[in-house]
Amino acid sequence: MSDLPALLVVLPILGALVSLLAGIRLDRSGWYVAAATLSVQVAGAVAFAADGLSGAPGSYAVGDFTIPYGIELLVDGLSATMVVLVAVVALGVLAYARHAGPRSNRFYSTYLLLVTGLTGMSVTGDAFNMYVFLEITGLTAYALVASGEGGRSAVAGLKYLLVGTFGASLYLLGVGYAYIATGTLNMADLSAELAAVGYASPLVRASFAFVVVGLFVKVAMFPLHTWQPEAYAGSPDSVSALIASLVSTVSAYALVRIVLTVFTPEFLEAVPFARPLLAATAAISIVVGSGLAVAQTEIKRMLAYSSVSQFGLVVAALSVTNATALVGLAIHLVGHAVMKGGLFLAAGLVATGVGGRSVSDYDGLGSRMPAAAAAFGVLTLGMVGVPPAIGFFGKWYIVVGTLEAGAWGLAVVILLSTLLTLAYFARLLERMFFREAPAGAETGPADAAVADGGEGHDVGSGSSADSGVSLGMVAAVLAAALLAVGLGAAVPAYESALAPTVEVLLS
Repeated sequence: MSDLPALLVVLPILGALVSLLAGIRLDRSGWYVAAATLSVQVAGAVAFAADGLSGAPGSYAVGDFTIPYGIELLVDGLSATMVVLVAVVALGVLAYARHAGPRSNRFYSTYLLLVTGLTGMSVTGDAFNMYVFLEITGLTAYALVASGEGGRSAVAGLKYLLVGTFGASLYLLGVGYAYIATGTLNMADLSAELAAVGYASPLVRASFAFVVVGLFVKVAMFPLHTWQPEAYAGSPDSVSALIASLVSTVSAYALVRIVLTVFTPEFLEAVPFARPLLAATAAISIVVGSGLAVAQTEIKRMLAYSSVSQFGLVVAALSVTNATALVGLAIHLVGHAVMKGGLFLAAGLVATGVGGRSVSDYDGLGSRMPAAAAAFGVLTLGMVGVPPAIGFFGKWYIVVGTLEAGAWGLAVVILLSTLLTLAYFARLLERMFFREAPAGAETGPADAAVADGGEGHDVGSGSSADSGVSLGMVAAVLAAALLAVGLGAAVPAYESALAPTVEVLLS
C-alpha cells in the first residue's frame, strides 16, 4: 500500500499553511493556493478511489507501526467514496467562492483545514482519531459559519459551537467507555474485543448509546438538529453550500462506519434497544424534518430542514442493515451532497442576482434568471427522487432494502417523506416557472455575469461578495445540476464496485 491515504490528509494542511503565510505579502492569494491544493487533492482522491473500489478492502499503517498499536487508515469502497466526494465538492464550492466570497487568506486557510478534517474522518480506522478529525471539522466549520459580516453569522457560529461541542463530547465519552472495556482504540480490534467482553456488558451498551447520540448531533437528527437551520441560514452562501453538502454527510458516514465496523450487525441483533433507536430516530427525523421544511418561508432554512429529513433516510438504511439498503445509503450520501450543495449555491446565485432569499421572491425567476432557475429545478426534482437523477436511485435502493427486511413502517414513512419533499419544492417550481415576475422586480439575465473578481458593493447575507453574478458561480451551479443527473447512469457500476466493501461490513 502506498502512502497516498496519509498524503491526502497532510496535503490540505500544507495548503492551509501556505495560504496563511502567503497572506502576509500577497492579499487575496489564498484562493489560488486553495485551488491548486484541491486540484491535486482531487487527482489523489481519484487514485485512492481506484484502489478502494477495485478490489477487496485494505488498510494503511501510518509510520509502519504494527496495527492495532499504530494508526490505521482504511482503504475500501466507502472511504474512497467519501474522499472523492469531499475533494470534488470542495473544489466546486471554491470556484463559486472566488467571486461570492469571503475572500481573505484566513478564510481559505480555514477552508482547507475543514477539508483535512473531513478527509481524516473518511479514512481513519481508529475510534479516537475519528474524534480528533471530528473536532478539526467542527472547529473549522464553526469559524467558517461565523465568517460572515453581521451578528447573525456570529450567533449562528456560537450556537453551532455549543451544540457541536456537546455532540463531540458525547462521542468521546462513548469511546472512553469502549476503551475501558477493551483497552484498544483500533476499530477492527475494538470489534473483536467488544464481542469478547459481551454485548450484554453495561459498558459496551453505554458506549454504543453515547457514540450514536453524539453523532446524531453532528448529523443533525431530530430533535438534536437545532444548530443546523441557523448555521445554514446565517452563514455566507459559499459556506452554507460547503457545510450542507459535506459536514453532515461525512458525519453520517462516521456513524455508519462506527456502527458497522466497531459494534457490527451482530450487536444490533443482540441488543434490544439498538436497532429500534436507529429506526425510531430515522422515522421521526424524516417526517418532522419534511414537515418543518414545508412551513419555512426563507429558502436556506427550508433547505436546512430538508437535510434533517434526508439524513433520516441514511439512518433508516443503517437500521435495517442489509446489502441493498447499504448500497442505497452510499448512493444517497453522494446524491445528497451534490444536490443539496448545488441547491445552496443556486440559492446564493438568486440572492446575488435578484436579491431573493424567501419563497415569495422566486416569482417569475424562470424569466429573470433562466440558468439559475433551470438548475434549481433540476436539483429540486432530483431531491424529490425523479429519475434519472441520482436522488431516485438512492431512495429506491433504501426503500427496497427496508421491504426486504420487512420494515414496512419505514418504507411507508420514506414514501410519505417523498410527498412532503414534493410539497415544499413544488411551490418553488410553480413560482419560478408559472408566475409572472412582480412589477419592477430586479432581473438577472445571463449576460449580466461578470468576470470573477470584479469590484462592486456588498450583497448581504454576511458574504464579502461583490455585486453581480460571476461566470464561476453560474458554472458551479450548472455543474451540480449536470452531476445530479449524470451520476444516475453510474449507479450500476458503482453498486458492483461497492459490493466487496458491503460484504465485509455485513460479515
